[in-house]
Amino acid sequence: MTRLGWLLLVGFLIIVGGFVGVVKKGRGPVSAPATTTTSSPTQSASPAMMAAAAGGGLAIPVSGVRADQLQDTWGDARGDGTRQHHAIDILAPRGTPVVASAAGTVEKIFESNAGGHTVYVRRDDPAFVDYYAHLDSYAPNLAEGMKVTQGQLLGAVGSTGDASAEAPHLHYEIKQMGAGEKWWQGTEIDPYPILHGR
Repeated sequence: MTRLGWLLLVGFLIIVGGFVGVVKKGRGPVSAPATTTTSSPTQSASPAMMAAAAGGGLAIPVSGVRADQLQDTWGDARGDGTRQHHAIDILAPRGTPVVASAAGTVEKIFESNAGGHTVYVRRDDPAFVDYYAHLDSYAPNLAEGMKVTQGQLLGAVGSTGDASAEAPHLHYEIKQMGAGEKWWQGTEIDPYPILHGR
């Protein structure tokens, strides 16, 4: 091939690469940010935010778990100390039912490297999204766009994703959403004091 041929080939590849980059940019994330590694802002819940996030009272999202059994895991080190945990982990035997903390709409069912089988539910108050991760399985017929009531079955406690097989649990996260923010965005707030009733 001549020098001109090589230059034309390289130019063509650059143009095609740029086009592919522009097309991919508009699709949203290839994989959702893992909640334990997200770069979105985080904050502890103020009293006003706790009241708003509680939305008239949240159900503990793991059947049979009482508020006094919850452990505060917000801010715990993860990834060998490279990041902080911005959720609550609720330990329970594998297969324990996971239920909706609040009524809303299943916005996304997602397979995540870190979170495993995950569900994002945008509440009836669209300013909040509840995120459920490490599920062992989904509830039968669970689908995106489905309306769910508080306490409705979403799945079962498991250890999918990067969770330890020896410690099945639900990773439960509350995100406060800004106008127009998508399911993978939002500001994480500490669910422990809300679920614990503090």
